[in-house]
Amino acid sequence: MTFSMTGFARAEQALPTGKLSVEVKSVNHRYLEVYVRLPDSLRFAEALIRDQVRKSLSRGKLEVTVRWQRDASEQQELVVQKAALDQLQLALQQVRQAVPDAAMPDALAVLQWPGVLAEADVEPEVLAGAISQTLIAAMNLLREHRGREGQELVGQIEQRLEHIHAIVAQLREAYPALQAALGERLRERIERLQAEVEPQRLEQELVMLLQKADIAEELDRLDIHISETRQVLKRKEPVGRRLDFLMQEFNREANTLGSKASSTDYTQAAIDLKVMIEQMREQIQNIE
Repeated sequence: MTFSMTGFARAEQALPTGKLSVEVKSVNHRYLEVYVRLPDSLRFAEALIRDQVRKSLSRGKLEVTVRWQRDASEQQELVVQKAALDQLQLALQQVRQAVPDAAMPDALAVLQWPGVLAEADVEPEVLAGAISQTLIAAMNLLREHRGREGQELVGQIEQRLEHIHAIVAQLREAYPALQAALGERLRERIERLQAEVEPQRLEQELVMLLQKADIAEELDRLDIHISETRQVLKRKEPVGRRLDFLMQEFNREANTLGSKASSTDYTQAAIDLKVMIEQMREQIQNIE
């Protein structure tokens, strides 16, 4: 299945102490780039997030945003911060040494000191597991989104392939008549110049001219590229880079066809081919 590189997905998970949400935005990019936005309290999960994204996708520029909102109605466990308490105790000792008669704060006053009491954090292991589950859900939704858009792109590319196939068929059908017309023009030119040319020499010149204008090989290659592109679009693995290479091959044949143009039919066909190829190339830039 062919996937697009653009999409958006959001997943949420409710925990006893709050709500976790993960948003994933994806746009096209030559390689895989992952940007992670999350609060400092969840920074420990950044490596886990990057690893999971890399296992899911091969190309695209992704922005993963993680939000953690505590439940305001949930009664939080209070924990004494030992480091802050030790600092306060050291300060009180210094005060006692400087002013022996100074009144010391009681236990309630100590607990009210900034930084001594704090709400207990959710265990990092619990949050890491929740982030992993929520990210997987978001990535699955993103994959579905990218898959739907990818199928739309496949349909548009198929339309252009049909158009190119029709152009190739028309040129192949008209080719014998174009060759005959080219030979006739050569004979008429020689007659106008009133030049005496041996029949054998005339035949050689005609063969050389027809060889230079021969487009049979280009038409065959275009048919091969059409067939291969259709086969690639059916593959399960990422195909964006392969399709991009095929567009270069298409363009090479169209340029050669244009350089051999011996009539307005050839010229217009080469222009039409380049238009179709460029439209496909733009669509393929968004395929994973």
